[in-house]
Amino acid sequence: MSPDPLGGPTTDRTALHEEPTVTAAVPTPAPAAVDRATWLRGREELRAREKAHTREGDAIAAARRRLPMTEVDASALLVGPDGPVPLLDVFDGRDQLVAYKHMWHAGQPVEGQCEGCTASIWSVQDAAYLHHRGVTFAVFCEGPWGEVAPFVEFMGYRVPWYSMQGVTDEAVAGGLSDDRGLISCYLRVGDRAFLTNETTHRGVEAVMAQAQLLDLTVYGRQERWEDSPAGWPQHPTATWWKDRGRPVPLWSRPGAAPYDPLAAHVHHH
Repeated sequence: MSPDPLGGPTTDRTALHEEPTVTAAVPTPAPAAVDRATWLRGREELRAREKAHTREGDAIAAARRRLPMTEVDASALLVGPDGPVPLLDVFDGRDQLVAYKHMWHAGQPVEGQCEGCTASIWSVQDAAYLHHRGVTFAVFCEGPWGEVAPFVEFMGYRVPWYSMQGVTDEAVAGGLSDDRGLISCYLRVGDRAFLTNETTHRGVEAVMAQAQLLDLTVYGRQERWEDSPAGWPQHPTATWWKDRGRPVPLWSRPGAAPYDPLAAHVHHH
């Protein structure tokens, strides 16, 4: 046995007549390199498809604006930092309200909360532009306010949060899916409130600015479902939402607990 530079024993490969194994680094594939004129031709061809995609999105948005609306309980009580608040007051004096419905894992610590919901709303730290168009943005959470409040403080969220625990109106506390992690849009008309639109699953990507940016990059989101050239880096879907068992932004928060590799990690989505 030969000494290990860190103080422990190590196997003497010479005595065992073995050669050390050397693994060569495999370079990550990249697109073909071409001159700028060739690149511009290819980019312009794709741009035409992008414009068609944008126009189709505009047409869908136009149809969305023509959907009927359904009345909800304007007096439904949510709980915020100042106690119970009727839904109508959550509009904060504006005519429209966009609410993100956040999943909650009762009794779990901060690091055990939903990585998908965190990834969805992390980019919405300031709703000033929405306010300028008469729209309030808020997060409605399944959990009890006593658990939600410390989480909001730890994460440093600047948009208002409310607990919807106990609300019975499905158009306020529920949604298109049994899972939380969806966006609901409301309109105030006098002292009445109406649900005008709702989206879930990939529709929630409307607020995921960093996912949209990844879509512009050469390797995309690096998820296995993506149609990418052979050899492109790809990982299981949504694994970029977590790092060492926690939602990614938690690691940069002041006071974050150190990593414990022996801690049990429960998958939430």
